[in-house]
Amino acid sequence: MVRSMKTNKRQIIFHTAAALFRKKGYTATSMRDLAKAVGMEAASLYNHIQSKQEILAGLLLDAAQSFMQGMDEIEQKDISPIQKIEKLISLHIHIAVNNTDAISLLTQEWRHLEGEVFHSFNEKRKDYELRFKNILLEGIRCGEIKDVNPDVALFSILSTMRWFYAWYSKKDGLSIEELEEQFSSVLIAGLQK
Repeated sequence: MVRSMKTNKRQIIFHTAAALFRKKGYTATSMRDLAKAVGMEAASLYNHIQSKQEILAGLLLDAAQSFMQGMDEIEQKDISPIQKIEKLISLHIHIAVNNTDAISLLTQEWRHLEGEVFHSFNEKRKDYELRFKNILLEGIRCGEIKDVNPDVALFSILSTMRWFYAWYSKKDGLSIEELEEQFSSVLIAGLQK
């Protein structure tokens, strides 16, 4: 029971930190800010976490893992490249809708990671982008996608999806299904022959 309470408090700390990092930025958020937001003394935070860096690393590596796991599942499906891209767009939407604060950290705050965690996160990011690009190239090779520059196509799709969280948090009334349909339609229209 004590472990469960400690785990829950840790989850609250991470969730609250994600919101603070999104609002103020990682460097501008102090441990005192975080302690105040979760209703405890700053020194007490260290019963649940080692550092602010540990929180950032945990949030970003969890997000990266969600994307990598989704990519693994999508790559294994026996579907066309366009359908895989549609599923990747849906993956981005689902992850962003369910983890808006943590996902917001992917655009800029990842640069504050340190040491091996920085390298690990950066490798995951590069791997994800390469695998996405390979799906685009497969679509070009099989004639399903126009002969476009795959780097431009990748940048266009990922830039839109990386900033989706900011746009989505200001909108009401669109279901996840409508978002998937609309974003897929707009982003894929320029790729299809």
